Amino acid sequence: MEFRYLGTSDVKISAVSLGTWQFSDSWGVTDYKSAKFIVERAIELGINFFDTAAVYGKGMSERLLGRALKELGVREDVVIATKLPGEFLSRHDVFKGTKKCLERLGTEYIDLMQVHWPPLWNNFPTCGYMRALEELIHKGVIRYIGLSNFPVELIDSAWSCLSTEDLVSEQIRYNLVERDAEKEIIPYAEAYGLSVFTWSPLAKGALTGKYTPDNLPEFDDVRRGSALFHPDNMKQIYKVVSILKEIGERHEKAPAQVALNWLLMSSDNVIVIPGAKNPKQVEDNANASGWRMTLDEWLRLEEASSRVRVSRVVW
Repeated sequence: MEFRYLGTSDVKISAVSLGTWQFSDSWGVTDYKSAKFIVERAIELGINFFDTAAVYGKGMSERLLGRALKELGVREDVVIATKLPGEFLSRHDVFKGTKKCLERLGTEYIDLMQVHWPPLWNNFPTCGYMRALEELIHKGVIRYIGLSNFPVELIDSAWSCLSTEDLVSEQIRYNLVERDAEKEIIPYAEAYGLSVFTWSPLAKGALTGKYTPDNLPEFDDVRRGSALFHPDNMKQIYKVVSILKEIGERHEKAPAQVALNWLLMSSDNVIVIPGAKNPKQVEDNANASGWRMTLDEWLRLEEASSRVRVSRVVW
């Protein structure tokens, strides 16, 4: 497993980490035994960074992850990241929400607390919640602060509110066919030393090779409503998947492993956080690390994916 630094800190985290949105009703991993098997396999493979959020299953993800880490006896060896949603960002709720996260995770501290999205509907002042998070660092409750789904202008604004601490990360949607983050956010992160955590690094499974324009997710699947799987978009995406398959055959890798490897090669600041619904998927994801495709192969994917225009105007 490859490791990269968390922002400008001295904390090393696995380049392929584990996102745990799957530990919720949305994705179907709702029993503790299954979740523990996934976490245990991740640790065996060298994964030491686990990303969750208060809203995943309304706390279910945090509870399952925290219990598994505690029973496996590895709390001091891993980095736990969670998130407070925009609705929880009044000063009082930052403290109350963090307390509940700690209780669900069964830990005395959270390594990385992230703001899940800006408080777009609630008018909470930016400096109010950022200073509250900084206070929690001073109290030893959290170690680092990160943001998620913030544009560059709001990253700047949030960072300017901090007096004694720095931001260490930004979490964004980024994958081979959704690359808008390359225009502003990733260059900003590289310039200022922020880790970039990529959620949906496999485009909700569209880059795994499992789906084609003629074989879309089932009607009741959480993916079905995503614009990625609209036939017009899938026709473009599958051209990239075909190249992923070709490159994967040369390296004895699955398309998903190639897609994740491409992201790791795109920037040293990038850390991918794919989810997993079983231990085998954890193994597959972990195998995206520790090898490199050739520059020609990387460029071929760069050129093919840059031609994809995912439209979200599908109704």
